[in-house]
Amino acid sequence: MPESGVSRAQQIPTTHTGAATPRTTPPPALAAARRTGLLVTLVLGGLTALPPLSMDMYLPALPAVTDALHAPAATVQLTLTACLTGMALGQVVVGPMSDRWGRRRPLLVGMIVYVLATAVCVFAPSAELLIGFRLVQGLAGAAGIVIARAVVRDLYDGMEMAKFFATLMLISGVAPVIAPVIGGQVLRITDWRGIFAVLTVVGVLLTFVVWKWLHETLPPSERHTGGVGDALRTMRALLADRVFSGYMIAGSLAFAALFAYVSASPFVVQEIYGASPQTFSLLFGINSVGLIAVGQINGKILVGRISLDKALGFGLAVIVLAATALLLMTSGVFGDVGLVPVATGLFVLMSAMGLAMPNTNAQALMRTKHAAGSASALLGTSSFLIGAVASPLVGIAGEATAVPMAVVQLVCSVGAMACFLGMCRPWQRVAARP
Repeated sequence: MPESGVSRAQQIPTTHTGAATPRTTPPPALAAARRTGLLVTLVLGGLTALPPLSMDMYLPALPAVTDALHAPAATVQLTLTACLTGMALGQVVVGPMSDRWGRRRPLLVGMIVYVLATAVCVFAPSAELLIGFRLVQGLAGAAGIVIARAVVRDLYDGMEMAKFFATLMLISGVAPVIAPVIGGQVLRITDWRGIFAVLTVVGVLLTFVVWKWLHETLPPSERHTGGVGDALRTMRALLADRVFSGYMIAGSLAFAALFAYVSASPFVVQEIYGASPQTFSLLFGINSVGLIAVGQINGKILVGRISLDKALGFGLAVIVLAATALLLMTSGVFGDVGLVPVATGLFVLMSAMGLAMPNTNAQALMRTKHAAGSASALLGTSSFLIGAVASPLVGIAGEATAVPMAVVQLVCSVGAMACFLGMCRPWQRVAARP
């Protein structure tokens, strides 16, 4: 795939005979998106920020939910797993729908259902009911994740797409910085149910913004007309692409290492090391700042100067080293190291995600011009399913040890590196270029 960035609106399409047909005027939707580029960036940033808001604002409340609903920690962690599973499965449905009916309609329906499911979570009387509606919340919230990526693919290509993903990381990265802080402050005023009330309000506002200002970016002439069978064939063809699948799995395993931290850190920081919810929120925010900063270095400095594969490989290597250090520290090899060294290791691991996450998405989507919704669905589904598996594993040995978290992170990061090297084989594609 070409590595020079061009806007999708500037590309020259080909007819079914293969002859080039100049495009003198971009489609109205793409022209409108270009005129309101900053607004579109903010809207897409809000959509990609919704999942970390849904997950991270709730994190400081996990111990409180365990006490309030009289449920074990492993059961309460399933509320995270259910939301992730819903986000994974929902993308499989919404992605192909957006390729067939456009981006706007499926997104609005998903946002409305998200608002309703989140409102019900406010009144959940048991852990089982909360798990059920967190699943529905995830299914509906998947629309924002998958369609935001598809819209980026509609509008950009090559290096420009990689830079746009870095910009989205800056905007959506604010969410994990402020979400635990907001959650901790909400817990000062009310209980964990107030967190879902705040999320309901956020969902209502974002739904209005999407309805009012997000233009359709997939013209009718470029939509797929096939049914479920056609969508499945498209996904099968994408999965048959070894390089696409390599980036997809590598990115998913890196995400699982990140989510092992997200799922376990409230108990590791608060229960094992005795920190307060506010201290946990502060540490979580610092780690998110590291991820954002490295993501911006990637998008503003590295992209265009070094290959995306080199940046990705370096990021994965740092994640492997950080996970190894965390396992050594949490298993007692260095004695009782305390919170500061462990928090430092988590900071390095999280920061390196700023190289891994945007570059796996960009490299995978650069291989899919005409099925962006389906490709985005596969990327998101794989990430969230593997993350959902990682979530309960981090608590398998109880709440008194952080070793399972470090083991999951190391296994996932080594697997990500193996998939990148064994399936993507970047050195072969570099050698093949003229």
